[in-house]
Amino acid sequence: MTSNVTAVSYGLKLTSAELEPLRSLLTESGATLQSESQAGDSRYEVHTADLALADATSAGIDALRRAVAEAARDGFDTAIVPGGLRSAARKFLIMDVDSTLIQQEVIELLAAYAGKREEVAAVTEAAMRGELDFAQSLHARVAVLAGLPAAVVDAVRAEVKLSEGAAELVAAFRAAGHVVAVVSGGFNQILRPIAEELDLDYWIANELEIVDGALTGKVLGAVIDRAAKEKYLREWSAAEGIAMEHTIAVGDGANDLDMLGAAGIGVAFNAKPAVRAVADSALNMPYLDAVRHIAGV
Repeated sequence: MTSNVTAVSYGLKLTSAELEPLRSLLTESGATLQSESQAGDSRYEVHTADLALADATSAGIDALRRAVAEAARDGFDTAIVPGGLRSAARKFLIMDVDSTLIQQEVIELLAAYAGKREEVAAVTEAAMRGELDFAQSLHARVAVLAGLPAAVVDAVRAEVKLSEGAAELVAAFRAAGHVVAVVSGGFNQILRPIAEELDLDYWIANELEIVDGALTGKVLGAVIDRAAKEKYLREWSAAEGIAMEHTIAVGDGANDLDMLGAAGIGVAFNAKPAVRAVADSALNMPYLDAVRHIAGV
């Protein structure tokens, strides 16, 4: 079953000498090199190699991904992308928010106003490594916010910064007619203006309860956890008539593992080791717009 796949390499600087071992590995793994191209800007470079793969089943692509990951070299990463995804007329991009779409962890910014930032950051780290149940850890972290004036939400919103390249990534997908969504274990009160500014197609997060102008230390409704993230990926892509094979998921923590695994390709963005180990590809530089090159946008 010969079919096309693409090896997309990205790093701050790519030279032909650095790429030569990758070319050899791809050939030894049963891929035939058909064409190559290189692009980039002042921030990073991208090398694209279009391949014919003898075994282009899911198992064959996974085997090639493992071989590339095991032979990974410092300085650049390589994603193996099915040709069908890159050539799809419509694609669905779904992203995590905290430490992915934005640079910060919002719960930690809020906790700072309660004098609990370090305590909450430690719990967040453990949850993102997959050591704690996410819903339980979220309730525990939000509880420390009880009594804070609602005005701190506005103050935190002003502190939030998009990841480098985030706006460019969303704009590129939207301009090409693709669909962009975000799903967050964070909070609607922070995400809403970001989603509106970026003109996202779909978005959802948890809702902080605010009563009489103060945070109660609770969230309303069911927590957006790893199962919910996969659920919304499937629901929204189905609503758009986009096959799961043509979806791209991006995230950094254990809470993102289900949607990364369900998507046509899952990208670990500056992620925890446990996430990098199982994602289809890893992006270990701060420029989120590199995802567009992986997806062929």
